[in-house]
Amino acid sequence: MKRLAIAALLATTLSLSAQDSASERSLLPKAELRQALKAHDRAVHIHDHWIRDPFIYLNDDGYYYLTGTTLKSEDDGVIGIPAWRSKNLITWEKLPRLWKMTDSSWLPEKHGGRHNVPETLVWAPEFYKIGNRWVITHTTNAGVANLLVNDSPELKGPWTEPMAADFGKHHDPAFYIEDGKPWLVWGVLDLREMKSDFSGWAGPQISLAPSDRKMGHEGSYIIKIGQKYVWFGTAWSTDTMRHGTYNLYYATSDSLTGPYGERRFAGRFLGHGTPFQDKQGRWWCTAFYNANKPTVPAAKAASMDLSDTAYTINPIGTTIVPLEIEERDGDVFVRAKDPHYANPGPEEVQQF
Repeated sequence: MKRLAIAALLATTLSLSAQDSASERSLLPKAELRQALKAHDRAVHIHDHWIRDPFIYLNDDGYYYLTGTTLKSEDDGVIGIPAWRSKNLITWEKLPRLWKMTDSSWLPEKHGGRHNVPETLVWAPEFYKIGNRWVITHTTNAGVANLLVNDSPELKGPWTEPMAADFGKHHDPAFYIEDGKPWLVWGVLDLREMKSDFSGWAGPQISLAPSDRKMGHEGSYIIKIGQKYVWFGTAWSTDTMRHGTYNLYYATSDSLTGPYGERRFAGRFLGHGTPFQDKQGRWWCTAFYNANKPTVPAAKAASMDLSDTAYTINPIGTTIVPLEIEERDGDVFVRAKDPHYANPGPEEVQQF
């Protein structure tokens, strides 16, 4: 998402206003939503607000919290970090804006017009409750990332920036917690342990790759299943930016710091989706609209050559897709359960 020219993104957004209205109507009635979520066998469109890189976090208070990339965070046009919460993934409550760009002690409000947009924009925010407080990471179109920390068990400010500009350049920063120790995850793939108070680094940077090829270009995220570490990453199916389908891939390892095995296919149209568990312990992955063309009907996309530009079957908003994560023969295997997401398309350059 972040390497898309923002001017093109804005043009696409405006041209899809009619589709945006259609996507709002694509939400199922609540009874059907409940049944679809209970079945855990197909994609479910759960939220219709324009968003990219959607991130869902199940907190210990029983709420699912949602955030992601939005051009503006409120109707007032202020650039910041939005959030919603839900007890059931069906009914969502809009929370007060978590943070706005002008709250930063160091991020420039303007940055010289990179990507043809002078404003500094928040990209790919994620939040985590670590200990008894919340931590937010995000990147920007200015090429730098930011780290925000509060001092409360509730997802609200005030927020501090414990490293400010020293946090540095991290593409799509995320967190993995190992034995209570926070590790920053970014790129495809870099790792670095942080101090427990998030004031600095606790170890050197470690750079990794799958054993057989490059993972992709963004959206790294790590989970642990049994004794295996599963690293997810995003790439275009053609290995060419914004051509084909924006897909999710993964590799596994016996150690957080690698080595990781070969790149495997997790799901079509799931690029920069985030795996999360629901209250029943079942796995889902977020999905969103990231294309240069209107949404393609799923049945048509199954056999259509989608290699000439960026395509998706996802409507505007947040969709969640059920995942099957299986431990087998000493390894972990991941695949989308919905058949429209489960298999590579004809344009896929890697053979699986």
